[in-house]
Amino acid sequence: MNLEQAFMILLGLATGALGWFSRTLWDAVVKLKEDLSKLEVRIGTDYVRYDRLQDAMKPIMEALAEIKQSLHQKQDKA
Repeated sequence: MNLEQAFMILLGLATGALGWFSRTLWDAVVKLKEDLSKLEVRIGTDYVRYDRLQDAMKPIMEALAEIKQSLHQKQDKA
């Protein structure tokens, strides 16, 4: 085996390893794209919209305001 054959074998092995690594990266990118699209669908369905949250929090905030007002009107505060 001469130097040219050894170089070609080494080049073939390096190209094969680079191909395997590229394929592994490509598969990971495809999987990430799938996961991201699933997450985008979940975000639209799992979380409360801001206006609905405001409507749900309104009675709580009013009750807190009443408590605060009654605490300010107490006579025995120091």
